[in-house]
Amino acid sequence: MESTFARPPRPLSRAEVREVDRRAIEDLGLPGLVLMENAGRGLTAAVDRDLRARGAPPGAEVLVVCGRGNNGGDGFVLARHLLLLGWRPRVALAGRLALVDRGTDAGVNLAVLERAGEQVDEAPDGAALAAWLAARPGAALVVDALYGTGLEGALREPGLGLVRALDQDPRPRVAVDIPSGLDSDRGVPLGAAARAVRTVTFVHEKVGFAAPGARVYTGEVEVVAIGCPAFAWSHVV
Repeated sequence: MESTFARPPRPLSRAEVREVDRRAIEDLGLPGLVLMENAGRGLTAAVDRDLRARGAPPGAEVLVVCGRGNNGGDGFVLARHLLLLGWRPRVALAGRLALVDRGTDAGVNLAVLERAGEQVDEAPDGAALAAWLAARPGAALVVDALYGTGLEGALREPGLGLVRALDQDPRPRVAVDIPSGLDSDRGVPLGAAARAVRTVTFVHEKVGFAAPGARVYTGEVEVVAIGCPAFAWSHVV
């Protein structure tokens, strides 16, 4: 889907994505929580459109699989806003709740969900995630908020099993920023990657999306803004 907002002149590498975030947070003073909220709201709009296009009934379940980092934080924001739109998000954390630092941006959004009375289940490995997904056969959509663009190097357990469990679920899947397990720069799986029907990516596409075969994993790519002004990407030429 074509965006109509200002964005960098070309797709971004992993290092450039990190620099965009750094400039927005450190140089401009935009709190990371604001950027995460903007990302989650843009993601929500895309997921809401997808559900309606698929004819999902009011109150349909949406399974949101979250990691412990910022990609998972975007998923927690998504779940909160899906509730406001009348959908029924069901959230799984790929790990242990006790190990999440509630002082991070992702941890703050997890705590908000918990305090609002929403259950967040634990799925610390691939077997647990596969069982969690299988126990909810009526869900209309799965959202992959497990790993983001920062993932480097070959996946190891439990990450490898988690990504494989996601990929083996037969339902349509929306990836948050990048399909989990896909290398942001090279567009190849880091041992495994979860194929998506749509990837909702932030600020701009990632350079790896143009690699041969990458679209098998990303599906349709939609770019959404997170509120960064052009100064944040002035290093991209």
